[in-house]
Amino acid sequence: MLYLSAMLFISMLIADVGGSYIRHNTSAGVIEGKLNVHLVPHTHDDVGWLKTVDQYYSGSNNSIQGACVRNVLDSVVMALLKDPNRKFIYAEQFYNIVVNYVHQIGFDSIFFARIDYQERIKRKAEKSLEVIWRGSETFGSSAQIFASTFPGHYGPPRGFYFDVNEYDSPIQDDPLLYDYNVNERVDDFIIAALAQANVTRTNHIMWTMGDDFEYQYAESWFKQMDKLIHYVNKDGRVNALYSTPSIYADAKFAANESWPLKTDDYLPYANGPNAYFTGYYTSWPAFKRYVRVLSGYYLAARQLEFLVGRKNSGPSTSSLGQALGVAQHHDAVSGTSLKHTMNDYAKRLAQGASEAEIVINNAIPCLTNPGESCATNNSLIELSQCGLLNVSYCPATEELSNKKSLVIIVYNSLGWNRIEYAKIPVNDNQIVVRDADGNVVETQFIEIDSATMKMRNFYVKAYLGDFPKDSPKYWLVFQVLVPPLGWNTYFISKSTKKAEMNTNGNAATISMSTEDTVEIGSGYLKMFFSSTSGQLKRFLNERTGVDMHLQQSYLWYDSSPGDDQDSQASHAYIFRPSNAPPTIASKPAIVKVVRGPLVDEIHQQFNSWIYQVTRIYKDKENVEFDFTIGPVPSDGVGKEVFTQLTSDMVTNKTFYTDSNGRDFIKRVRNYREDWNLTVTQPIAGNYYPLNLGMYVIDGKHELSTLVDRACGGSSLQDGQLQIMLHRRILNVKGSFLGEALNETICIDDDCQGLTIRGSYYMNINPLGNGAQWRRTTGQEIYSPVLLAFTHEDEGSWKSSKITKATAMDPGYSLPPNVALITLEELDDGSVLLRLAHLFEDGEDQQNSVLATVELKKIFAGKVECSHAWFLIKEWKETSLSANQNKSEMKKRNWRVEGETGNHRAPVPVRGGPVNNSTLIVELGPMEIRTFLLKF
Repeated sequence: MLYLSAMLFISMLIADVGGSYIRHNTSAGVIEGKLNVHLVPHTHDDVGWLKTVDQYYSGSNNSIQGACVRNVLDSVVMALLKDPNRKFIYAEQFYNIVVNYVHQIGFDSIFFARIDYQERIKRKAEKSLEVIWRGSETFGSSAQIFASTFPGHYGPPRGFYFDVNEYDSPIQDDPLLYDYNVNERVDDFIIAALAQANVTRTNHIMWTMGDDFEYQYAESWFKQMDKLIHYVNKDGRVNALYSTPSIYADAKFAANESWPLKTDDYLPYANGPNAYFTGYYTSWPAFKRYVRVLSGYYLAARQLEFLVGRKNSGPSTSSLGQALGVAQHHDAVSGTSLKHTMNDYAKRLAQGASEAEIVINNAIPCLTNPGESCATNNSLIELSQCGLLNVSYCPATEELSNKKSLVIIVYNSLGWNRIEYAKIPVNDNQIVVRDADGNVVETQFIEIDSATMKMRNFYVKAYLGDFPKDSPKYWLVFQVLVPPLGWNTYFISKSTKKAEMNTNGNAATISMSTEDTVEIGSGYLKMFFSSTSGQLKRFLNERTGVDMHLQQSYLWYDSSPGDDQDSQASHAYIFRPSNAPPTIASKPAIVKVVRGPLVDEIHQQFNSWIYQVTRIYKDKENVEFDFTIGPVPSDGVGKEVFTQLTSDMVTNKTFYTDSNGRDFIKRVRNYREDWNLTVTQPIAGNYYPLNLGMYVIDGKHELSTLVDRACGGSSLQDGQLQIMLHRRILNVKGSFLGEALNETICIDDDCQGLTIRGSYYMNINPLGNGAQWRRTTGQEIYSPVLLAFTHEDEGSWKSSKITKATAMDPGYSLPPNVALITLEELDDGSVLLRLAHLFEDGEDQQNSVLATVELKKIFAGKVECSHAWFLIKEWKETSLSANQNKSEMKKRNWRVEGETGNHRAPVPVRGGPVNNSTLIVELGPMEIRTFLLKF
């Protein structure tokens, strides 16, 4: 017994000592003439998905998923400290990549996994997984980037997962222990490396060593990679090294290879014949709208925060900025997280918006009161805003006093003058509206429709916990004129003079025509409807001469639950319609026709859960479609609801969709530019993401639509546009989330399917004239005027307040092809300014030209309130992300197949250097310029 114990002790001692003498050499770098395997350790930590972002960080709620990002961070830092040769990157996926953005930030390479399975097969066969990507026709080679698609997933090759919970064999290199496998694992490594080299150009390949939420115990990865590098390099057939994407890109560039060129994008993509990732373009439509609304709100709030001076303490716009940043995660705004996580995103946005509302409500009294210091928030003026205005809930406007006026401050965050229509709920049509100069403003009263009242009664109770006491009777509509980066004031009071009532109380005429055709539109633009079928028939613009047959309808695809040949079902990510043709909503009934001096409307009930108002405002040459959809019936069959515009245009299978609101990309039905598409899903495989809108053209006209949120769209027949607006899928089978796409809103135990409300906008222009409408109106949709309300004596307000002002030089505005997209005071007191040219090269004859902006006139010296001075003392131009001086940005000249050294790519129009004395900024088409200013 003593002998046996001694032998065991000696064996253990020898094993321990033997193991301690194995030192792994991890110092390898790139070796010319060998296959270099770049091991890139990484973790992919979703900012919410199955769990919320905080649950992922803290490691709580592990009943859903065992993931703790705090452990990843702590563990990786300790592992990196043990060996300076080790490397690590923190990875996330891109969502709707815009290549020229990435280039302007200063990156020169991008790496990703998600492309279509057919395209991946083709690119592997041709060794074209890595390309030079020129994502903008306007910028061409000046904004190109090296784009590397992984051969498969963003994890390591099969057999080389080394997380603690994985089953792949570790490298056992102690000869005194059983299962010694160094030679076997080195052979496995070389086989996998050579296989990847066979689909990759040059002698450099990348292994992405990590995956979702891995490295919670980082040593389990790093110890195995240490061994791989040591023994593979000792073997000598290939070279293994710790690396990063930047080291890998350096090696690729140094190889002096000529790369294939890509000028389109990688959308849409599928994992299989019936697995197109085009459903998430529309999933969670109300949340998508919330993100869009608060993005515009955030832009305005940051401007006002800057104008009064950012405070060191107290409410700020930071919380909203952080919440919007989280919401940009690829499982957030996409609508591809579990419901409790989506609710967490919405909660963060609501909290951030509440704080930003305080900032706005403090800033406006400061700006409007010339004698008030902006250093404190001691204003006696209490402002309110109306977050539920779209369902006619606005307490400030519904309760008008006999003694005080309703004061409305209208703020314009855009850099040009605005003429818009304000629309607020009121209980009385004996009301007069005056502008800041005391002039009576023309108004129109429209009875609030039943669909709006139904939403108001349910959703106000659901959101606020109580039913409104009284319901408003009318929408009050009136025109507002607001200067750039400034405000105007309007006063609403009960009318006491008969003359005022006669000139101002314009009640809308409500009628039901007995004619075959119902016409709306009092200006140049007119729309014609059939009174028998209820269908839109014709679009006419008397000014431009456009006269076109046009139909509009609502339909839905039944969601496929999968079938015997393929179990793939439609769900939050995937759009797979059934094989049945789409169902057309019942014949639309014209509920009422509204005509008035400011706006004409037609109200249509398409079925019990689809209601639409088609609206044409005076002096506006576009049509606004307001839709109310829901609750989508829960009859056991999922429904993917879309609207469809059908014209007689011949468009040759071609349509155009925006790329994150910037370039429009040409799409051709059932076609891919770089590869031959085998059509397996003729509907889902032709859907594309819309953030701004889409259009079709023929030899004479442009039919355009703009959207109020991210959604999916297509043109499945010539002259036709489809926009998917809502999805309700009750089937759980096949969902990545294990949860149905079934949004509900509850009051106690009364739960209803989600009803959404929104708008899309349509115009038909002569060929070549559509871009100006798309670009300028798109900005106005993204940044609506901001309304703030209070009740004060009209005379007292006018005598003591600044009722109308602009932060710019009076009389100056930005040119119509330039937008002010960022104006924000940073923590260090510097000011971040971004200016963006809105048009592509050649898109519009008048606007696709070099534009100039005078910074001195944007910051005119002072706002008209005497305490806010803005004289630029210092400035510097930076990268798009403002973390690098533009002068320090370096550009690589990648070689491209088919382009010789003598090739001269077209030089895009770019703005020149800024003169230090004039401070005039030039912008070429699609150019964004970023500055840090000090005042």
